[in-house]
Amino acid sequence: MKIRVVIVDDEPLARLAVKVRLAQRDAFELVGEFGDGDSAHEGILALKPDLVFVDVEMPGKTGLEMLAALAPAQRPMAILLTAYDSFALQAFQLAAIDYLLKPVDDERFDDALDRAQQAFPYRGQVRAAAPAAPAIHTFSVRNGSRTVLVPASEVERIEADGDYATLHANGKTWLLRERLHHLIMQLDPRQFHRVHRSSIVRLDMIAELCPLTNRDALLRLRDGSVLRASRSYMPALTAALQQLNKNAE
Repeated sequence: MKIRVVIVDDEPLARLAVKVRLAQRDAFELVGEFGDGDSAHEGILALKPDLVFVDVEMPGKTGLEMLAALAPAQRPMAILLTAYDSFALQAFQLAAIDYLLKPVDDERFDDALDRAQQAFPYRGQVRAAAPAAPAIHTFSVRNGSRTVLVPASEVERIEADGDYATLHANGKTWLLRERLHHLIMQLDPRQFHRVHRSSIVRLDMIAELCPLTNRDALLRLRDGSVLRASRSYMPALTAALQQLNKNAE
């Protein structure tokens, strides 16, 4: 079953960019596009899409206002598009599955579609629910002739190494034959976030976030290591950290 998609953006070129990328993924089918929030609201009610790409800022009703006006049972999965990073928490509250900064690079766009495919089987059960439960609870890694089981809950960060990924857990490193692009789909987004093309971090390992002038950030982890978080991943990371802190209160 294909995932039915609607695009909502007041810029025709922005809609075209999404359409071109969607056409490369057989699992998705475009069923409608709209240039303003009011017509999008009516269109979504009529078409009942599974997924909507929404521009946050549009003339008249904004993308966030349009989504908020839909009852949770009527609200499709949403991927937000914006040139600004100040709407992350609102996106999280509306259960958006991703938040993409314009101009969107191809890898981040693919990450967002992967999240949609991951969440799609669970959408009918709870329309505005959290993303799907993680598929990975334990990593199986080779250590010479032995197979070592590394619980996902003990993994502090994961770094890309060509076709491999390096797991960092309890002061040890383990090499796993898997790309980060596939790993992030199988990890619980309430615990793990991709912060860069080359790194995934467990959220509760972040001790300090220092913004940089180019809208990237430096992350200092509790083990003393420092990682760079790129600007395209920052909105979703910021929202996830705010929610983590809220849950801890």
